[in-house]
Amino acid sequence: MLLTWLPVMAVVRLLDRDTLRRSCGRWLRVLGRGFTRVYPGRILIEGLQNIDRKQAYLIVVNHQSLADGPLTSHVPLDQKALFRSTLFEIPVVGWLLKMAGEIAVDRSSPRTAAKALAECGRLLRAGISVLIFPEGTRSKDGSLLPFNDIAFRLALREGIPVLPVVLDGASAALPKNSLLFHSGGDVHVSVLPPVAMSGWGVKDSDGLRDHVWRMIAGELQRLRGR
Repeated sequence: MLLTWLPVMAVVRLLDRDTLRRSCGRWLRVLGRGFTRVYPGRILIEGLQNIDRKQAYLIVVNHQSLADGPLTSHVPLDQKALFRSTLFEIPVVGWLLKMAGEIAVDRSSPRTAAKALAECGRLLRAGISVLIFPEGTRSKDGSLLPFNDIAFRLALREGIPVLPVVLDGASAALPKNSLLFHSGGDVHVSVLPPVAMSGWGVKDSDGLRDHVWRMIAGELQRLRGR
């Protein structure tokens, strides 16, 4: 599927004169949704009524699997995701991400990390949502890892609401070091109500981070029937 999509994206990129590459991003997420359709189980999507499609958000998502990017394509917003730079070095996958204008971050380099965050801010101010995985790495067992506060400092600085999105079942569906689905169990994509920045000060990133962590942890418990 990726190889067949490459010339499509190349044509879209050639015709997309928008410096924000909105069309390229939309087509990349068409590909993402197509990828999820080959999953043998159910993908259950909840909470889309919580989204204002005219609003840009700082989207924060728990990280379970390589399937997380395609799964978040079901969130109907113009968005760019912050991905680790090594993904951009993978043939075909990296080319598609670059054409769509996704954001690469090298966490080992403060200079390039600062540049990536500046690009995130530029996109948010232009009305494009930005997606960040605040755990920074995939959870090995599906448990929710601690969040770093980068996303929340960015949301406070830009005055952009945070939109929590909860994924569950992705780690079993597409385990680490695999490119093939292993499970036909239910996978959940749950969009929670956004958190407005009113009432939060610019120095409240730790409190905002912990508040959103509790929201996502609570939703994971609900989805798992606890």
